[in-house]
This record gives sequence, structure tokens and C-alpha cells, in this order.
Amino acid sequence: MTIRERLVLKRQPHLKWHALDPLETMLMMLCGLLLFCFCSTVILDIITREIGRPWLWLQEVTSTFFIYGIFAGAAVATRRNDHLYLTAVSEAIHGRARLVVETVIRLVVFSVALCMVYFGYINFLRGFSSFRMPSLTPIASLYAAIPISGALIALFTVEQLVNGWRNGFDRPPEPFDIPEVPELIERAGGAP
Repeated sequence: MTIRERLVLKRQPHLKWHALDPLETMLMMLCGLLLFCFCSTVILDIITREIGRPWLWLQEVTSTFFIYGIFAGAAVATRRNDHLYLTAVSEAIHGRARLVVETVIRLVVFSVALCMVYFGYINFLRGFSSFRMPSLTPIASLYAAIPISGALIALFTVEQLVNGWRNGFDRPPEPFDIPEVPELIERAGGAP
């Protein structure tokens, strides 16, 4: 099983373009790396403070990993329908009503994504006049994550809208591949 097969969620394939699967894989790997780096820098920050030799720049690095992790996670969670999604409401209804509810939900998500792109870009440009301490890096380096995430969320929302309108949002859940009882007993080493 390849990394792509492990990381790309198989749920609701009728709402996905397979051409975006490599992007989902890359975002999932990026999220894992950012989470690992965030945790590592927090631990290093604690250790260096406890031994009395704090690395002041480490808090900047930690906040950068945290912010980029949040916004990359929001984008990939939108593709996977794990975030910004009112599942309980939409899955309880069927037919035309579900189409309307799913469309409204995704249009709200899309409008939020467009606001993230527009206002995030404005903040990014203004961020060149403010600097982070102690490195004096423009704060725009943090604000760049907002419009990038907004663009990805908008892309994934359009993907779901188009595919939902074409294929329908209302699909029965995929059955799990559950082995039969005799096969399970055989795998476990035979009957007791």
C-alpha cells in the first residue's frame, strides 16, 4: 500500500476529483511534519528554559509551525469533510432537501474561504511593516498562511459542489470489507 493510498481518505469518493489526491497527500504529510516540528520545538523550549539557557528565537519558530499547521489542517480537513461541515444536519435528510442543505453549507464555506483569501492577502501586505522579535522577520511570513489556506479551501469546496451536483450528495455509505467469521477464526490460528 503506497503512502498516497494510506493518506487519501476513501470516504465519499463521488465528491472528489482524483487529480487532487496528490495535493491531499502532500497536505497530510505537511500537517504531520508541522505537528512534529511544533511538538519538538515546544519540548526544546521547555528544556532550554529549565537548564537556564533559553533560546528566545524558538518561540517564533514554534508559533510559525503552529499557525501553518492550523491553516494547512483546515484546508485538508475541508477536502476530507472533517472540518467546517455540518454532517448531522445534512445526513439526516435526503433527496432535494439534502441537495439544498449541502449546497448552502458549501456556499457558506466557500464565502469564508474567499474572505480568507481577500482579507488574508491584505493582512499579508500590511505585515511587511511589522516585525517579529527577536529575529526582525516581517510578520507577513505568518500571514501568508491565511490566503494560501483560503485558496485551498475554496478549491476543495468547488470540487465538492461540482461533484455533488453531478453525482448527488446523497450516497449510501460504503460497506466495510469485513471478513467472514470462519476466515477470522482461521487467521487467529484455528478454533479453541
